Parts: sequence; C-alpha cells; structure tokens
Amino acid sequence: MNLDTRAGPVPAPQHRAFAAFAQGDFRIYVIAATAAMMADNIEHVISYKVMFDRFHSPALGGFAVISHWVPFLLLAGVSGGLADRFDIRRLIQLGMLMYMGVSVTWGVMFLTNTLSLPMAMLLLIIHGLAGVIWIPAAQVLIHQIVPQDQLASAVRLNATGRYLGFLVGPLLGAGLLLSLGPAYGIFFNALIYAPLLLWLIKAPYGRAAREKKPSRAAVGSFADVWSAMRVVARNPVLLSMTVLVGAASFFVGNAYQAQMPGFASDLGHERADFAYSLLLAADAAGGLIGGVILETRAWLTPRARTAFVLALIWCVALAGFARANTYGLAVSLLFVAGFVELAFNSMAQALVQIHAPGEMRGRVIGVFSMSASGLRMFSGLSVGLLGARIGIHNSLAMSAAALFVLYAILFAARYLRSS
Repeated sequence: MNLDTRAGPVPAPQHRAFAAFAQGDFRIYVIAATAAMMADNIEHVISYKVMFDRFHSPALGGFAVISHWVPFLLLAGVSGGLADRFDIRRLIQLGMLMYMGVSVTWGVMFLTNTLSLPMAMLLLIIHGLAGVIWIPAAQVLIHQIVPQDQLASAVRLNATGRYLGFLVGPLLGAGLLLSLGPAYGIFFNALIYAPLLLWLIKAPYGRAAREKKPSRAAVGSFADVWSAMRVVARNPVLLSMTVLVGAASFFVGNAYQAQMPGFASDLGHERADFAYSLLLAADAAGGLIGGVILETRAWLTPRARTAFVLALIWCVALAGFARANTYGLAVSLLFVAGFVELAFNSMAQALVQIHAPGEMRGRVIGVFSMSASGLRMFSGLSVGLLGARIGIHNSLAMSAAALFVLYAILFAARYLRSS
C-alpha cells in the first residue's frame, strides 16, 4: 500500500466561535464578573443621583471621577505584584467584599439620612481601591482558567461582558432607583456582587501562589513595579501595547462620555434625557456587538500592527463624532468608535497576557492597567477642562486629532520602517 508522504502546507487552525466558552469555569467566571461590572455601574447611577440631590456639588462629581482612576495610576502595579505572590481568588474576593461594603454603607446612610460630604468622599475612595485590587488579579485568573490558544477569545469575551455591564448597568440602576428607592435599590445591588465572591471560595485556581514564599521587601514595593516596567520596556510588544492604551487614556479616555448631555443638546435636543442615553448606548452597543461579531468570525487576529490600525480608526470616528452636525451621524460614529475600541483594547490586553513572563505576569498586567486605567484621569483635562474654554466639540476633536498624529508617528516608526 502506497502512502502519500509529500509534505504540504499546514492548514491554519479553524476558527471556533466563543472558543473560551468551552471551559465551563470560564463561563461561570465571565457571567459572574459581568454581573459585578453591572453592579459597579448600578452603584454609580444610584449614588451619584443621591449625592447630586443632596450636595449639588460639581466638585464632588469631579472627585468621583478622580477617586475612580487615581488608585489605578498609583497602585495598579503594586496590586499586580500581589497577584503574582498571593492567592488571586482571595484578592478578587477582597475587592468584591469592599464593593459590597460600600453599597451597604451607602444604603444605611440613605435610610438614616446621615450622608455627609466626608463620608461620601471616603466611600468613593474605597470603591476606587476595590477596583484596583480586583482587575489585575482577575486578568491573571483568566490566564489560569483558559489555555493559551483560547486566551484572545477569553480576553475579548471578558471585555464584551464589561461593555454589557456599561450598557445594562445604568438601565438597571435607573429601574432600581424608581422601583425600590435609593436605599433598598443599593442594598439589592450589594447582592449582585455575591456570585463571583461565592464561586471563588472553592474555584480550583490561585493555589500555586500559596506555595511561594514571597520576599517581604519585594511584596507590594514600588521597586517591584519598577522591575516590571523595565521588563515592559525591553519587550517591543509589551511596550507598544502599553503605550497604545496609555496614550488613548491620556488624550481621550472616557471623558467625552461625561459631556454627552452637551453633545445631545448641541445636536438639536434641548430635552436631552433620551438623546443623551441613546448616545451612551450607541458607544456601549458598538463594543458589545463588536465583541460578538469578532468572536463569531475569524477576523482580527491579535497583532500589534492591527491594534494600532484599529486605534487610528477610533481616533477618526471620535473626531468625526465631535464634528457631526446630525444626530443620526453622531450615533453611527459612536457605534463605530465602540466597536473598534473594544477590538483594539481587548487585542492589546491579549497580547500583554501572551507575552508577559509567567513569573511576573501579575506585575506586568498591573503596569498595563496603570497605563490603561490610571491615565484616564488626565483626559478630564484634555477633553473636560479644555472643553470649558474652547467648547466640547473642539476639545474632543483636537484631542482625537493629537492622538491620531501620535499613533501615526509611532506606527510609521515601528512598522513601516521595518517592512
């Protein structure tokens, strides 16, 4: 019997839609984590409404944004170091307990009418710290749950769940506020964090970290963060993806979302409640649908070059939105912006996960989170404060244009020169 032994080209592996969902534990995790993200957004809706009604303080609203992102800027690297050395399940559970405690405390103060400005500021700070404890550890957990060939799918699905939380959370928050009132609504919200907390009690992950004996000097030290930064700087993929998301956060971030009522009004809707909500929903829906489409099609394999191209498209879409003079065009461009933002952010996260050294993955992810989330506080200057002087349309268009020029220079220097 003759066998044909001629070597032919190896076929590319067939794309599997929602590949990471083949792991039962990942399905449980992403559902519970999406619920926690919804609860985060529900809490914002209820607490921000009560704080506005009680204090009528724009400064407190600004403090709410700062307290959400500054912990990432200052502590994400340290939190990533803890994820390398301790049981990541317990770190995530600590974050969930802090979230639950904040929600319960809000509810008690709403019921007893004892909410004070210092207490509100303290709760906002604790809420921000809970996020910086949770996020880096959660990214390390994803890497433990799924094999590497499913990692890009897992990161994208996790990001899609985040967009679902952004889209559905405010709607649920408004519903709870109307149906149960602020106190009982936020008490109910505390329960939504519980599934992730309870599943992690016996989830079979994070145990290897307990066998390590961490150096006391290294745990949580900023020298530890500096060593992770040096690793990132030496790896072209890690460096380019960290700069990519950091620049997006610094120049634009999500500061334009706080200006949506102004955009809705300028587009011809003086009673901007519905128009404002639809603009926010278009951005979130673009990310949500983008995640579903990219999972069901063999499109956009994670590559650093592709991530830069998508980020350039994001800049164009946002600049176009800033200059749009019709409501339909504005909604369409925000949908595109949400789609490509999910694509390049999840791609950057997956590449960092893949290329990070195993022994310090948490610290590298912490540095990435510091860049991706911590630098968002500065976008309030470029889009927000500048917008107060030259108009929100001009400030967003100029910020997106400046970011586009920076990306174009980096892309040309890194990829066109080497091709």
